[in-house]
Amino acid sequence: MPSKEQPRELIGTSPTGNVRIATYNVHKCRGMDRRVNMERVAQVMEALNADIIAVQEILHGDGNNSQVRFLSERLRYQCSFGENRVHGGAPYGNAIFSRLPIVGEQNYDITWKSRERRGCLRCDIRLPDRSVLHVFNVHLGTSYFERPHQARLLLTDALARNKSIPGPRVVVGDFNEWTSGMASSLMKERFASVDAKLRKKTFPGVLPLFELDHFYFDWHLKLENFSIVRTPLAKLASDHLPLVADFRFASRKVA
Repeated sequence: MPSKEQPRELIGTSPTGNVRIATYNVHKCRGMDRRVNMERVAQVMEALNADIIAVQEILHGDGNNSQVRFLSERLRYQCSFGENRVHGGAPYGNAIFSRLPIVGEQNYDITWKSRERRGCLRCDIRLPDRSVLHVFNVHLGTSYFERPHQARLLLTDALARNKSIPGPRVVVGDFNEWTSGMASSLMKERFASVDAKLRKKTFPGVLPLFELDHFYFDWHLKLENFSIVRTPLAKLASDHLPLVADFRFASRKVA
């Protein structure tokens, strides 16, 4: 049965030929009430009904302390984790959860100078037509000076313009830009983005004022639908709201 917190427009399966992708900063599963509650984060993620969910600020500790393992098992998604540093004794970073097969992965260090270690997790995901989608899950730094450096790294041949990964590319995550800045400008030179008129404010979740979370994608991809999830549970479960998008992919079968 669907959760009562599910946004009605997202209930059901992605349209045929489409892939639903979400990005969600779960804030270590700590909600606006300062309580750590993995189950309510799982309920928010379940309601998205997304094929792929890119998550930032998640812990991968041992046993029952692993938020990554809990969410993967609870939601029955495959998962890839990219460790950026240790927090409270547990590996901490980004994760990508997928209903579709993950056929490749790599975590990139995009740290600037002596600032907090930051990363970009790439997953290569096999689509139903056997083509491969490359999803980049990003969490940029909080300093104005480090984000342009990190955005340039994302656009080098080692990352988003890597010729060895020829499939379509989607770059999502928490870009930490409180206003439109250099990192956003650099990304928009190379990728399409969700129309600014759609008001992508996602932080803080209970009363969103800032556009920290972003979707960038190859120009030839067709964006069919986009939504910010503002259910009561989503407003409580984390300090960010999830973004969800449906993309239509042209069939490009591989041998």
